[in-house]
Amino acid sequence: MPEGLIRSCPSCGKKNRVLYSRLGAEARCGSCGAVLPPPAEPLEVDQGGELAALLRESGLPVLVDFWAPWCGPCRMVAPEMQKVAARNAGQLLVVKVNTDVDPRVGQEHRVQSIPTMAVFQGGREVARTMGARPAAQIEGFVRQAVGVAV
Repeated sequence: MPEGLIRSCPSCGKKNRVLYSRLGAEARCGSCGAVLPPPAEPLEVDQGGELAALLRESGLPVLVDFWAPWCGPCRMVAPEMQKVAARNAGQLLVVKVNTDVDPRVGQEHRVQSIPTMAVFQGGREVARTMGARPAAQIEGFVRQAVGVAV
């Protein structure tokens, strides 16, 4: 995922690369021209370089969930993050970062406990919270951080 996200066309099944900067805009399949829906599920980005590129290039606010598979509260918040991603597709990118895959990512972002959620806008962190919470509270946290309805 170095320059963008690979999205499968819902019409013809062809894979299309959508640039991070274009994830909030309408994208079309390069093969059949069908509209490619915005991501409605959390994106798994576990490598530091990929995360840095996404945060730098995204035209949308990005909610990052730093987690690990052995963490019980992280597993509890996973379905809530799915709800947030589905309800806010096209307005917010939801990203899950497994800190066990590339421990440097957690270090670079000063993650001291998990789950940690951080909101990024314009490539910089604007808010952070820790602990599991329901989808409505996560959305309230993001709304307060970016000042827009999500």
